[in-house]
Amino acid sequence: MTASRRAVLGAAIGAAAAAGLPQLATPASAASWLLRWSPSASGDKLKAFETIEDDRADSHPAAAPHIFAEGDNFRFNMHTQDRDTSTDRQRHEVTGCRTGSSYLQWKSGQTWRITYSMFIPSTLKATTSFTHIMQMKQPGAGSSPIVVQSLRRVNGVQTIELKVIEGDVLVGRTNLEPLHNKWTDVDFQIKIGNGTSGSVRWILKTGGSTVIDKSKSGVDTFLADRVRPKWGIYRSLGDSSGSLQNCHMLLTNMRGYQLV
Repeated sequence: MTASRRAVLGAAIGAAAAAGLPQLATPASAASWLLRWSPSASGDKLKAFETIEDDRADSHPAAAPHIFAEGDNFRFNMHTQDRDTSTDRQRHEVTGCRTGSSYLQWKSGQTWRITYSMFIPSTLKATTSFTHIMQMKQPGAGSSPIVVQSLRRVNGVQTIELKVIEGDVLVGRTNLEPLHNKWTDVDFQIKIGNGTSGSVRWILKTGGSTVIDKSKSGVDTFLADRVRPKWGIYRSLGDSSGSLQNCHMLLTNMRGYQLV
């Protein structure tokens, strides 16, 4: 608060006291979201991300690249023949938030927010085994996901859900089919903390209407080192519903904020 605003507020409080009116408390400085990452697909292209995991096993070079900038969108293509280095699954993902020659580092005790729009065509279906389209992970090989946004079939119904992996905590779930073939706005917030000191909030909107807005506190959102977001298509070949087919996903208007 500036000195002039403090003076005006002080005068108002003093006048209220003199008139016998209830006094106002001086407001404390409120935390706010600081924009830290705002890549342009057309300008930054894949330099917007820390790393690119595009067909790591070189299983389908004829279709390369599977991840690329297409106008103002980041596009992820997946084909039924694509394989990851673990051959029971498929993976085309990007990781991290690059800003020039460095990248954002999400540390324990911090709170971060990612917003973006995603287009999920009807060819990208929910499956009986895992299909993740966003993950929060500790960098490095062999670490488990921390939070996943997934397309999952539940009793035959296609859904999109958010889960915290430690404790298998379902944050929220809603039907996927109404979101097919249209743009959906994602607002994901995470307080990074060990044990029960973490929290998450997950909001989906489409056409100006809120589809789901769910929060969960008292959850474990930290493993070690730092948390790094991932986006793309990462799915198991173990689906039993016949839902695996050639597909793609588009992301645009990606923004990253830190609560300060």
